Amino acid sequence: MPIDAALALAAEPRTGEISWTTKDVQLYHLGLGAGTPATDPDELRYTLESRLHVLPSFATVAGNGSPGVISGLSMPGIEVDLARVLHGGQSLRLHRPIPVQGTATSTGRIAAVYDKGKAAVLVMRTEVADAGGPLWTNDAQIFVRGEGGWGGDRGPSTRLEPPTGAPDKVVERHIREDQALLYRLSGDWNPLHADPEFAKVAGFDRPILHGLCTYGMTLKAVVDTLLDGDVTRVRAYDTRFAGVVFPGETLRIRMWRQGDTGVRVAVSAVERDDAPVLADTTVEHS
Repeated sequence: MPIDAALALAAEPRTGEISWTTKDVQLYHLGLGAGTPATDPDELRYTLESRLHVLPSFATVAGNGSPGVISGLSMPGIEVDLARVLHGGQSLRLHRPIPVQGTATSTGRIAAVYDKGKAAVLVMRTEVADAGGPLWTNDAQIFVRGEGGWGGDRGPSTRLEPPTGAPDKVVERHIREDQALLYRLSGDWNPLHADPEFAKVAGFDRPILHGLCTYGMTLKAVVDTLLDGDVTRVRAYDTRFAGVVFPGETLRIRMWRQGDTGVRVAVSAVERDDAPVLADTTVEHS
């Protein structure tokens, strides 16, 4: 079996130093479509170094290293074909606001391996701390087609009841044709998002947008419309990747307030009859 769950779970965590600069933060924000209009004061907080703040989802690319989807596949006990891999979900916990530049220690390990029958799910946990203490914890849920069926734990269900009533806010965000090409410069070099031939092998007519790009675009929409543009209010952000997005499409982002400290979100592709893209999505905030 290409996945040895016992070996993967018992492997020593991998620890290394990461660093990032204001340029890395700006590039990430531009990869999400920030800077339109270029002179909008609200957008300058994402693009101009003298006003810069950091969208918390930057944690998924900080240090320009491989995100959890890629690094998890190089752990002991994990030998799978990249073409069979999809990013199933992402969970982020913020312990403090992310500084605009910094150096930190990143520790990664396989936190769980689940048997879904026709697929396996790996949970790659990354914990990051600097001299001031913990900064964030990232969990990437890695879906590997064709690698289940060994009789292991199926794991918890992450499905939530759909939000009720009309959304409090609906916004649309267009995906540029070159968006995946720009976003991948922040560190996710999976050819699925750039190489048409590789995309065909993986079962897609053409390259698809990174799920984490949609993830970042969605959080930016929530921050800008419901959190007064204040990135420091975000405490946690979870999603399940329910479908793909193709460059050139439009995201429809629906948001429901959940009391004073939560937002439920649903994201769909407008041009494909609102096909689901992100589901079971929550933002916890102060």
